[in-house]
Amino acid sequence: MASSSQQNKGIVLVTGGGGYVGGQIIREALASGFHVRVTARSASSAARSVARFPPSHAAALLSTAVVPDIQVPEAYAAAFADGAVTHVVHAASPFVLDPADVVRDVLEPAVRGATAVLDAALRYGGGRVRRVAATSSFAAVADATKGRRPGYAYDEKDWNPATWDEAAAGDGVFAYCASKALAERAMWDWMKAHEEEVSFGLATICPPWVFGPYADQPRATSTGLSESIKLLDGLIDSDALPPFDIGGYADVREVAAAHVRALEVPEAAGKRFIVGQDFRYQAAVDVARETVPALKDRLPAGTPGGWEEEEAYHIDGSRAARVLGLKYGTLKDAITDTFVQLLKAREIEAAAAKA
Repeated sequence: MASSSQQNKGIVLVTGGGGYVGGQIIREALASGFHVRVTARSASSAARSVARFPPSHAAALLSTAVVPDIQVPEAYAAAFADGAVTHVVHAASPFVLDPADVVRDVLEPAVRGATAVLDAALRYGGGRVRRVAATSSFAAVADATKGRRPGYAYDEKDWNPATWDEAAAGDGVFAYCASKALAERAMWDWMKAHEEEVSFGLATICPPWVFGPYADQPRATSTGLSESIKLLDGLIDSDALPPFDIGGYADVREVAAAHVRALEVPEAAGKRFIVGQDFRYQAAVDVARETVPALKDRLPAGTPGGWEEEEAYHIDGSRAARVLGLKYGTLKDAITDTFVQLLKAREIEAAAAKA
């Protein structure tokens, strides 16, 4: 963690700080020399977000702001009221794959939330906000209708072509993927419409599946896990590997670093960044069965080494490395650290059940 003398880069307002990716963004921002202001729907949820970090840091470097509805610009007024916010990370967005109503529960919250934070930064930021970094997704990039696309390399020029009407008529998974593209496009459209008024630039981060450790140790696996971590937890004691779905992954620590670097690097403004590398489930279990002895006989073996034969598209995350200076880690580290945390969480949950 950076020393207090380094904490002079400004205050980052972070939405979604209570989540998996958000927690690591807070950790990375603090380590990089920012103060952090975490938004939450209530004072109690804000307190929980801050409680994940050492009290000394929470007292000196973390503050909170209650934003009861991130779809409403006016809800941010108090968060900007002191005129101290210099950067914004918007990491809050619905991740609902089985909604009761795709428009009400997925599409509208994603798009309205994406533009509301920009409206708020313009309206209440007092011209002091210098950069907004938003969490998008590889779902905003990939065209699912084209399947595996062997030999194709997705990069930032690609967009999920799904329309609002198509998403509204689709199932939850299709609607979620479409919502990421619709929300990101809405942010870029907003920036273009307000280019003469804003003091800040926008950068978006588009990761595929996100793996790696939480910023703090989870205490259970039966509830509260992110969708991507649920996937890995579900492999434990499973009989078979899941079919190919998303052919890419990013370590959550890389995703967090990309957000923070996007706040700092001048050249990041106006750009979207795919953060990720190729991924196959077979590669993940091959690694985990080797590096986590307790899982050797608890994960489906599949066809060891067979992931090299799985033809599909590639993830081109080179712009993030080139522009942001992001250094990619290994699948081994991401998967191993994830499963070690999951096993510990299962131990904690089991012990609590017996107490």
